[in-house]
Amino acid sequence: MTPAQDAAAAIAAAIDDMYAAFLAGDRARFDTHLHPDVTTWETHLPGPLRTRAELDAYRDARDAAGPRPALAVLAARDKRVDVWGEVGVARYVLVAEPHGAPAQRSRVTDVLRLTRGRWLIAHHHAELLREEDAA
Repeated sequence: MTPAQDAAAAIAAAIDDMYAAFLAGDRARFDTHLHPDVTTWETHLPGPLRTRAELDAYRDARDAAGPRPALAVLAARDKRVDVWGEVGVARYVLVAEPHGAPAQRSRVTDVLRLTRGRWLIAHHHAELLREEDAA
């Protein structure tokens, strides 16, 4: 494998681990995949969260509101990862399937930076797909 292919494989594995951590309820492990200056833009969020502190404040308020639906599946599918030096871009479809409910799909782009030997997400953008677009 080339260095770029090795890096792409490491990024893909990190994304898989991040979602496995989410399913396990391990926020600390999930957060090890985020750059300290991460920006997070998602369809369901109250506007773009431009810092890690804003993301943490949102999650703390959300979690204080009570339990969320448990997911049977949270997986990145159809990944495409490109790497240019110390910058990588991952594009994939995120499948979120609650127990006993239909799956939702989001189109995701993550921009990652190689930071102290680890690929960290510096920008996460997710757009919920309409049912007709998800097929």
